[in-house]
Amino acid sequence: MADVYRDPRLHQLTGACVLVTGGGGLVGSRIVAQLAACGATPIVLDRFDAYPRPVRDLFRVDRNGARVVLGDVRERATVKWLTGRADYVIHAAAYADVAACTRRPDIAFAANVHGTQTVLDAVATSPVKRLVFVSSASVYGDGAPTQADAARFAEDQPLTPISVYANTKLWGEHQVRLMLGGGTEYSIVRYFSVYGEPQIPKPGSHSWMVPWLALSAHTGRPMRLNGGGHQVRDMVHVEDVAHATILALVTDQAAGQTINIGTGIPTSVRRIAELIAAHYPGAAFVETPMPEGDPRGGCADTRRATDLLGWRPAITLTEGIDRYVHWLSTTPDAVPDWFTTPTTTAASAA
Repeated sequence: MADVYRDPRLHQLTGACVLVTGGGGLVGSRIVAQLAACGATPIVLDRFDAYPRPVRDLFRVDRNGARVVLGDVRERATVKWLTGRADYVIHAAAYADVAACTRRPDIAFAANVHGTQTVLDAVATSPVKRLVFVSSASVYGDGAPTQADAARFAEDQPLTPISVYANTKLWGEHQVRLMLGGGTEYSIVRYFSVYGEPQIPKPGSHSWMVPWLALSAHTGRPMRLNGGGHQVRDMVHVEDVAHATILALVTDQAAGQTINIGTGIPTSVRRIAELIAAHYPGAAFVETPMPEGDPRGGCADTRRATDLLGWRPAITLTEGIDRYVHWLSTTPDAVPDWFTTPTTTAASAA
């Protein structure tokens, strides 16, 4: 972990117990690692079913979590017991695949709505000092961006989600404000397009474009550009995302605030593919239809993140892609078996 994440402002977390729901996932595991590095005591609650075991092992949750609990955020007794022992909570657990939520809205509701309500019920009657709710830039949909820049989304603009996943996240935001406003402190963070090693895509998904595109080029397959790759994304490295989330946990100015976590730099999916292709001479592109629920996208208005958190991303997109490609080339088990089977129907490059 880079020294930049050993932020002196996080010293107040030394010895503090932090419950991280979804702490076994990509972002959650990086949050857990950074909490451990600053002297906190991370507790992980996760079902550990989002990724196959070889991928989960790459996240090293067992090494960084002081306590790792195999469980579901809908299990009231488990959640209540854990929040009763926590000083802080980061609620990152979610059914976070846009395509999967579209296919199975019932599962999305169970995990993202029912699960969030269970966490909020427990936090509201616990000694927890602050909860950070992990939301998503998907709540903006294709809706009216700020007047100054047609591709820049600000936290206080009207929200027009266009996917099941985005709907569940917007509901979660409203419910956090409703249940904790005037009681337990909270912050809401809206992640833009998170990427970084050891991220691996899921079958049938069109999220996580950097691993989709990089794995395709790495294995000699064409790089699929949904809708021609004209969508705009704000790519923010997972280590930067984790750092910002922990800052939202302890920064006084973040209490009661909703904050974009992004770079503020709009990048087309095609441009991302070109940066990856530069590492693989002969890499080819193929254009595919736009999947349902895939927004045209935009980038973050980052003023709140700068003003309230004093946070700016430290890892550029070029550096982050270089790191991911290097990780692929030096990790023999990085490519999942299903990715190279003839029956794979990759839906890549959201």
